[in-house]
Amino acid sequence: MERRHFARSILAAAGAVALGAKAQEASPVAAASPAPAVSGLKPFLFEKDETFWYETLRSFGHIAYGGADFGEVVVTAQRIRGGDYDSWHDEWRLTADRVAAEAQQSLAAGRNVSARDAFFRASNYYRSAEFFLHGNPADARINAAYDRSVECFRAAVRLTDGAIEPVRIRYEGTSLPGYFYRAAGKGGKRRPTVVMHNGFDGSVEEMHYVAAAALAERGYNVLSFDGPGQPGPMHREGLVLRPDWERVVGPVLDHVLARPDVDAERVALLGNSLGGVLAPRAAAFEPRIRALIALDGIYDMGVKTLPMFGGQREVARRVLTAPSAPDIDKALAQVAAHDTQERWAFSHGAWVTGKGTARGYLSTLLDYHVADGVAERIQCPTLVCAAANDMFFKGQPEMLYAHLTCPKTFLSLDDTLGAGAHCHAGAQRLAMARIGDWLDATFAVPARRAAAA
Repeated sequence: MERRHFARSILAAAGAVALGAKAQEASPVAAASPAPAVSGLKPFLFEKDETFWYETLRSFGHIAYGGADFGEVVVTAQRIRGGDYDSWHDEWRLTADRVAAEAQQSLAAGRNVSARDAFFRASNYYRSAEFFLHGNPADARINAAYDRSVECFRAAVRLTDGAIEPVRIRYEGTSLPGYFYRAAGKGGKRRPTVVMHNGFDGSVEEMHYVAAAALAERGYNVLSFDGPGQPGPMHREGLVLRPDWERVVGPVLDHVLARPDVDAERVALLGNSLGGVLAPRAAAFEPRIRALIALDGIYDMGVKTLPMFGGQREVARRVLTAPSAPDIDKALAQVAAHDTQERWAFSHGAWVTGKGTARGYLSTLLDYHVADGVAERIQCPTLVCAAANDMFFKGQPEMLYAHLTCPKTFLSLDDTLGAGAHCHAGAQRLAMARIGDWLDATFAVPARRAAAA
């Protein structure tokens, strides 16, 4: 009887059950300082499919640091049938193959700059190709596209004159993949360094276009990595996502602090997307982190699940982890059948958490939080980023900010700046300017003034 009641609650709250939840608690910061209403960034592709539009906008955002070209994204998207995961894969794979072939031709002709640029774009297009396929982890197309994404990225890296170095980071009997970026134009001394990782679905290679290239050109060393549940460890070894992220970041810090070119007193941690709760969790227990960037901030992933269970975490856990709950499973299947976003989140979440089902995935969300005094343990200066029209985590940055007791800054960008989408997709240059300036001020990096004309 209890499960049938909760099954009805799931159907009634369909917009709040997956990673793409739209219903959130009222924002404490927004409640104190209401922002003026702004019109959203209007889709000009996939107007009726919010999920496909966002993933297309994500690719547009990667243009800023060499991960895409506008025309290539547009013509690819125009060939895709909305809501059709196979069509999405096929068209992005077609574009990726064409750009990768051009890269190889340029390389063979000794045109290394052209080859490097094309390899970077091809890598990102292969990443996009396999994005929606994880409902069937045995699908051979997943690893085929992922492998090509990594191959192309590493081909590009080999053409950066040593500015980027692939690394392996020791971790619990195995190793994590990463890349070390040497600070631009800063040889011979220890430099401030940013450790960074992605979130629920993005790769370490994608972090190049999100933040790594941007901060390296500002004079920071960067160490980017994939942790468990993220593409490298998930594809290669099946290492699933874990909430105690400090146990992941600890070995990464051991690795980076062993380098002679890293200033141990100026090491920041940046977490992107779901990394906006993973990184704060790590910073709460890792004193070697001297600055924290939550891009964007998340306080409690359980907020997405709890409304279906009367706000009671233990009731939710009991129902979602029951050996059998056919009413709940049926309700979740109905939700997924009618919403592209929920269908993708359930299938991907079931895979990266190792739970195998939508219900199992939702149960794990209860453990991803910095509640119960965890956020209050963070001591380093913290930048909490917020996107005004975030389709995934609206209201969460404000919740995180309200619980911090460390020196803190709140950075909100909206659609009047073209930056209101999740993680400010489509406005990477603007977002990284604001984040980079905050880091410069936090680490007392001198301003670099150009000579007057």
